Amino acid sequence: MTSSDALWDLPAAAPPRRAAAKRPVSRKGQQKPAERDPIARIVVDVPLAHLDRTFDYQVPDKLDADAVPGCRVRVRFAGQLVDGFLVERAATTEHKGRLAFLERVTSPEPVLSPTLHALARRVADHYGGTLMDVLRLAIPPRHAKAESEPPRDPVRVSQAPPAQAWQRYQFGGSFTDAVRAGRQAHAVWQALPGEDWPARLAELAGLAAASGRGALLVVPDHRDLTRLHDACARVAGADAVVALSADTGPAERYRRWLAVSRGSVPIVVGTRAAMFAPVADPGLFVVWDDGDDLHVDPHMPYPQVRDVLALRAHAQGASFVAGGFARSAEAQLLVETRWAHPVTGSRDELRKAAPRVTPVGEDFDVARDEAARVARLPSVAFEAARQSLAAGAPVLVQVPRRGYVPALACARCRTPAHCRRCAGPLGLPGGAGADVAHPPSCRWCGTPEAHFRCPACGSARLRAVVVGAKRTAEELGRAFPGTPVRTSGAREVLATVPGRPALVVSTPGAEPVAEGGYGAALLLDGWALLGRQDLRAAEETLRRWMTAAALVRPASAGGRVIVGAEAPLAPVQALVRWDPAWHAERELSERRELGFPPAVRMASVEGSPEAVAALLEEADLPGSAEVLGPVPLTEPDEEGRSERERSLIRVPRGDGRALATCLAAAQATRAARKEQDAVRIQLDPLALI
Repeated sequence: MTSSDALWDLPAAAPPRRAAAKRPVSRKGQQKPAERDPIARIVVDVPLAHLDRTFDYQVPDKLDADAVPGCRVRVRFAGQLVDGFLVERAATTEHKGRLAFLERVTSPEPVLSPTLHALARRVADHYGGTLMDVLRLAIPPRHAKAESEPPRDPVRVSQAPPAQAWQRYQFGGSFTDAVRAGRQAHAVWQALPGEDWPARLAELAGLAAASGRGALLVVPDHRDLTRLHDACARVAGADAVVALSADTGPAERYRRWLAVSRGSVPIVVGTRAAMFAPVADPGLFVVWDDGDDLHVDPHMPYPQVRDVLALRAHAQGASFVAGGFARSAEAQLLVETRWAHPVTGSRDELRKAAPRVTPVGEDFDVARDEAARVARLPSVAFEAARQSLAAGAPVLVQVPRRGYVPALACARCRTPAHCRRCAGPLGLPGGAGADVAHPPSCRWCGTPEAHFRCPACGSARLRAVVVGAKRTAEELGRAFPGTPVRTSGAREVLATVPGRPALVVSTPGAEPVAEGGYGAALLLDGWALLGRQDLRAAEETLRRWMTAAALVRPASAGGRVIVGAEAPLAPVQALVRWDPAWHAERELSERRELGFPPAVRMASVEGSPEAVAALLEEADLPGSAEVLGPVPLTEPDEEGRSERERSLIRVPRGDGRALATCLAAAQATRAARKEQDAVRIQLDPLALI
């Protein structure tokens, strides 16, 4: 995994001169190597794939005490001073030439433990990246003031919390017993509607901490993080839990990370930045809502939280939970391969907790209202909203798009309306309260289009293709006069709303939690979610629907969910029956037939046409590899050439490591030749279409 070769272009230190006498003469400024383990193996922070290895340096005697394994150092590399991490100390080296000395130890704090180093190496090999790519994500930047502060006193959780609520789930009791006893167990948890999932996960973390082991729980966003942190603090105490997030300040982020690294806190909660948190003796790894896009890091090598935590649980003998109201195809694969066991509620418990789900366009609705098939908000939705408001409960309205009218089209031929200047989409930026009606404007360059003419038919009339959250809130305010209307979206995301009559218009993922639950949920414009050109469109739509529907009261308490989509569709059927496992099984089966992830492993290679072709020609791909493409990613120029292309490479899951290895080797070869055209390689990409 590592190499002990020295750099060929490093300036070698001059050999010590010998005096005539046998005793060496001390010279001013001359460094002496340490007496014990004078060789330091360093991983240097350079963005070159062919240098993904360790290099040997000498440890001067003056730095012997500070140069501990895992510390940050500065070394002279190719004539420049660069940062690095000291991986280990050794007595000998395989290098035959002279070795340069460490320049200095930036900090004696051991931030790179052997366990974290092994994890980073494994994740880099899994995704075809480099070790430093992973370490940049795993170890936050140093903050000297926070590091100089005295360490916290270690906190121990002495009393295990009760976990009777897990008895509602099949195999829930046996799983909690395994966590309590410190045994390894893997589960895919399907939470019941209305479940207080932060409390359930906090109970698991408390059981692990009471057994003397650590727990790491990762959630998609900050609202979930706040709820989970508060729940863990109630169960184990505020001093026993720490929240890690990339959005905290540099000092506080490093201070909390040091508390975890030094073993001061047993429970760690956080967003995706916490997936590499160095929890001491971990006994539990949890990822909530693993299908959320936020769990994929946008930086090289693009790791996914679920996969990283599964690797950690397997390597460290810890328990693993992938929880959520819905189930992803990747989680279903864990169940089908028997690596994990499903933890689901019984049908009796499900009937008690689930709201009544009504698709728009059912026969009895059409019989009463012929326009129900095409109406955006048919009479059945108005009826459900009125009943909820009359009962004193708020109503949740989920709208797929934000803004006012984000997309326009020709009213005659339905051709999408584009800007004449930059070809961007036209939209209406207006909203309630505007004194003057604003003309359509480009969503890219902002240029207004006061005199639109359709290039296809010449019509000057426009129609709305998609209605955004702002326009929906305006329409509902007119339909329900006197009822407060609140919005939750990108600019202002509400965490909670009181249990009073109100209309809450939200975009997917920004739904606030209502006190006592919503009386009804209106899931509008289902076609906008299901019609996206995305491999995961159906799975993502069901996940967003179930996340919103889980906030609604049970059917026994009058809770209703109106979904704006046809009943025969598979996601709608899964929502009506509240059976995400059936949908995940069906989705995985279809992807297996078509050869799409997660049934296979797939790599995306993007770059200029010449660079992509050269890399594919040089890469020693496995014999089972199938190359798809290339296809253009940008519009072709006048000569029909595209600036960027993409090729997809797919192999059986058993050859996934070989695919990652060969692509990493090809990248290293290109880096060694100093190729100018960059190629972006991503394994298991989120978007394939």
